[in-house]
Amino acid sequence: MQRRAALVFFVVTLIGAAIVFGVNARGSGTEPRAQPGSGSAPTSTAHRAPSTSSTTTSTAPAQPAVDRPLTLVKTVTGDISPKSVVSTDSGLVFAQNMMYRHTMTVYDQGGSLVKTIPDGVDLASFGYPGHAGVSRGAPVEGAVSPDHKFFYVTNYSMYGANFGPEGDDECSGPDGLSPSFVYRVDLSSLTITGVAEVGMVPKYVAVTPDNRYILVTNWCSFDLSVIDRATFKEVERVGLGSYPRGIVVNPSSTVAYVAVMGSSDIARVDLGSFGISWFRGVGSAPRHVVLDPAGRYLYATLNGDSRVVKLDTTTGNVVSRVDTGSQPRSMAISADGTALYVVNYRSNTVTKLRASDMAVLQTVATPSSPIGITFEPGMHRVWVACYSGEIMIFDA
Repeated sequence: MQRRAALVFFVVTLIGAAIVFGVNARGSGTEPRAQPGSGSAPTSTAHRAPSTSSTTTSTAPAQPAVDRPLTLVKTVTGDISPKSVVSTDSGLVFAQNMMYRHTMTVYDQGGSLVKTIPDGVDLASFGYPGHAGVSRGAPVEGAVSPDHKFFYVTNYSMYGANFGPEGDDECSGPDGLSPSFVYRVDLSSLTITGVAEVGMVPKYVAVTPDNRYILVTNWCSFDLSVIDRATFKEVERVGLGSYPRGIVVNPSSTVAYVAVMGSSDIARVDLGSFGISWFRGVGSAPRHVVLDPAGRYLYATLNGDSRVVKLDTTTGNVVSRVDTGSQPRSMAISADGTALYVVNYRSNTVTKLRASDMAVLQTVATPSSPIGITFEPGMHRVWVACYSGEIMIFDA
């Protein structure tokens, strides 16, 4: 009897151990929650260009962005004065160094420098005679093509033979200024492979999701340049009023929303007819605009009111307003649409908002004059450009 009991106990023990081993091998079935700030800052590596395919490997936990706090992982410095930072969503981040650095600096996802691209071009070689020798620009903003093959950069002003006075924000129209150019950068070689003439003091640039048009706001021409992507030539000008700036295009590529900073209005440009309707009275000096992934809600920074607003695009009505800090400039939205990130120029802060109700979730101090921001989806990170010469990289 004792021998039989011992045998039964031995068999039960073996079965229990097997069950425990099987559970451990499969895991608990729940995603582990990331611990903010647990990773160390990445270190510099050899300057090898990463792949520019349209897919990236995510290393962040599968949590909504709204639930992940901003945690600083690295600060990039060097010979830079970044006006903007833009993720290509394919492993690279571009910084446009305004104005006299005459460069764009390109980084990998971890923040290591891949290449510095000078902004000097021979315009005659691209079909624009009359500017002998090398002309230089002043990179402002950038946008990537949906196929991740090209990156487009606006130049605030051009410098060289037969260019007029330097561009200036304090303009009352195009009188006396020269047209500027948008550059096309090949993402496989990181070289400038094309230029397109636009208006005076171009600021923001956006590419339509269907890859048909490149849209550029011309600050001192008071209009929007429409460039045909296939020919890389301007095909339309749309008058908007004083100081147009931010642009965002809906997912179906039928409508572009443009912040007209010299007003309290946002223009709604029909990309079929190029007719305009308006969202009037949204607030003072709208500067930057982003859309949620579905294209239903439009978010705008109000540089004059120091607020961010949320509009319903089906009605044009403002549904929410929130104070974020003094002079909110640029803004980014997370890939999942749950969080917004706003740089406050005079407050020297970046603010995280919950997109659903516009609640302030976090405010983080930055170096002087934060001006540009982008969400990099491969590593779920937010990059913040500061005029003082730093780029801050946050886990997000």
